Amino acid sequence: MTTEYRKILLDGYPILTVRDGDMLRAKDGRSVHVDEAVHLPPVEPRKVICVHLNYHSRVDEFMTKLGGSPTYFHKPLTALNTHKGDIVRPSNCKYLNYEGEIAIVIGKHCKNISQEEAGEYIAGYTVANDYGLHDFRDTDAGSMLRVKGSDTLCPLGPGLVEGWDFKNKVIRTIVNGKVVQEDNTDNMEWDMHYLVADIARNITLEPGDVLLSGTPANSRPVQPGDVVEVEVEGLGKLTNKIVEGPYPVRTDVGAQPTESEEVISTAMGGDWEHRGKRAAGGQGAQFYKSRLEEK
Repeated sequence: MTTEYRKILLDGYPILTVRDGDMLRAKDGRSVHVDEAVHLPPVEPRKVICVHLNYHSRVDEFMTKLGGSPTYFHKPLTALNTHKGDIVRPSNCKYLNYEGEIAIVIGKHCKNISQEEAGEYIAGYTVANDYGLHDFRDTDAGSMLRVKGSDTLCPLGPGLVEGWDFKNKVIRTIVNGKVVQEDNTDNMEWDMHYLVADIARNITLEPGDVLLSGTPANSRPVQPGDVVEVEVEGLGKLTNKIVEGPYPVRTDVGAQPTESEEVISTAMGGDWEHRGKRAAGGQGAQFYKSRLEEK
């Protein structure tokens, strides 16, 4: 049996509600229809940790191989966004990609646990979209700070679902009504319990913390005006609209957005394993002329 909690604004105040059919009900008896609610992120994390590659379809798309264990990056909390919140693409950027994902939410202090124990420390799950602003990939490929951590690029929601079994569940991303990503959680190399136990070896996880568990193949750029939905079986549908920011990224300081082979091959699905060694292949290769000679 699952229970879904949603955090919304009700009469101007943040209120935790429980979903009851199409209604969201607060403890004080007030209620609102799900389609009329103003949503907030369903949890308040102190950190958001994300795995790089996990779904085999994504690994195959990049023509690469997984290592013996996962690698991770960090999204700042200022990237948090909501169900039905706008995703901002700066006006001088072009390569904003969706990445439909499942978010693990920690329920209690978690440190140095086994995989078998991990489920006891998970409060529940929600839907996420790990947007990436690949225009900054040339400068932030290691940290992913601006690529994945720019403002608005971490929507979560619509609700936190307790009692959900992550095994054999369908995840799909839909852009303007067309399915663009679809996979099954059984095709992840490392499951939810593994990810929690792995991170908790070194980093204490606290109530509300979020771990993003990876995206399937076919992450691609979206444009202002596009509506992006991520739907997970049993968790619901997270919906966001892409908008153009009111101003560009400043040009008088710092590295600037680029449109290199690295940027385009990542945004359009090129290969990773041989970058810098030979001309890139994969789906992304059709979108640019490689500057590398075949070796």
